[in-house]
Amino acid sequence: MNINTEDKEKYTIIELEGEVDLSCSPDARQSILSVLEKDKSLLIDLGKVSYIDSSGVASLVEGYQTAKKQSLQFGLVGVSDAAMSVLKLARLDQVFPIFDSLEEYEKKDD
Repeated sequence: MNINTEDKEKYTIIELEGEVDLSCSPDARQSILSVLEKDKSLLIDLGKVSYIDSSGVASLVEGYQTAKKQSLQFGLVGVSDAAMSVLKLARLDQVFPIFDSLEEYEKKDD
């Protein structure tokens, strides 16, 4: 798995790429929580995720809950079919704010 982080003016984007499984989900979790510690809203780009297991999903859930407690925005962007099928199975597609693209996310603030 690769993790790329990009700071924008109003939020940070974390792009996860590859397989998000037990061996690398602690890295994803740490990246997510470190952004939220800086009091920045967070978008997680899952467009290049080929596989995500329950530990990866747990990292997303923890990030979402942490953001909510801190009144920060949290969302998923460009979710791949593989990741979306897991989110739907857990019914988390009903919980997470999910955007098709960064443009869609930015329009919601207009």
